[in-house]
Amino acid sequence: MIRPECGDVTQEPGQARERLLAAAVDYVAEHGSADMTLRGLAAAINTSHRMLIYHFGSKEGLLVEVVGAVEERQRAALAELATTNAGTLADLTREFSRRLADPALWPNERLFFEMYGQALQGRPGTAALLENAIEPWLAQADEMLRQHGFDPAAARAHARLSLAVSRGLLLDLLTTHDMAGVEEAMEYFISLWEQRADPRTSARSGSGS
Repeated sequence: MIRPECGDVTQEPGQARERLLAAAVDYVAEHGSADMTLRGLAAAINTSHRMLIYHFGSKEGLLVEVVGAVEERQRAALAELATTNAGTLADLTREFSRRLADPALWPNERLFFEMYGQALQGRPGTAALLENAIEPWLAQADEMLRQHGFDPAAARAHARLSLAVSRGLLLDLLTTHDMAGVEEAMEYFISLWEQRADPRTSARSGSGS
């Protein structure tokens, strides 16, 4: 029996597109994207160059969609962690930071920074990345901070700072591979949060308990 082509036009267009995108995400996670071509990717995931162009328009369009899919998975993982985490906000931040630092995620994280830079330069096919690069993360972090007792007036600023620190340290890690140094810096940031930002921690410190 001949296996149907991944993304065959006889499938529902949305379903075929999602299958292609999931396969591309897995491919980038395993092989990276530095030397990737659409024809090479098509051969690897059992489809055709024609189908990738049909669904994504260009290599840049496909890679932007890969970045978006990975970012969405990470936000879902953070949401799940938040519902199962029995510790403090600091514990949650620490655990999620460890997950992001996993070397298995580095190929997709390198791709994020690569495509982000291209989008900032206005490269055709990449502008869509900027639409969701900041706001979905801020909204999620803002809500989590409020749930942990942060002043609603300050939660947004704390969310933005946390996103900037996390991405900055991740870029540091991808550049230097200094896992210990990055973890130490994140611990320092978390300690500042515990001392100055989390009102419940401050109340406990002030009570001497």
